[in-house]
Amino acid sequence: MKKLFVIILCTIGAFQINAQDTTEQKVVETKFWVDGVCEMCKDRIESAVMRTKGVKLANWDVKSHELTVVYKASKVSEEELHTAVNMVGHDTKKQKAEDEVYDKIHPCCHYRDEKVRDDH
Repeated sequence: MKKLFVIILCTIGAFQINAQDTTEQKVVETKFWVDGVCEMCKDRIESAVMRTKGVKLANWDVKSHELTVVYKASKVSEEELHTAVNMVGHDTKKQKAEDEVYDKIHPCCHYRDEKVRDDH
C-alpha cells in the first residue's frame, strides 16, 4: 500500500511539473515596425534578433518594415527584442538606436537620411 501511495504522489507531481513547464515554455509571436532600407538591413536585423536567447524565428520584410518574431516568452521580452534591433543600429517605434551605433552601419543603410531612403 505504501508503494502505491508513493507511485500516486510521484505521478501527481510529474503532472504538475509538466503543466508548469508548458506554461513557462509558451511560444508567442509578435510583429513590430523596424526602420531599414535594404537586404543588408534585413540580414542585420534578423541576425541580431536570432542571437537573442529564446528567439525561434525572425523575419523582417523590406517593403513593409514589419519584423515578425517567434520566441519563448519565458526567455525574452518584447522590449528586449526592440533593444536587440537598436543595438545593431535600427530604430523601432518604441525605441531609437543610439546615434553612434547608427553611424557605424553601412552608408547605404542609413535610413534616417531622406536622400538615401528616396534612392531605394
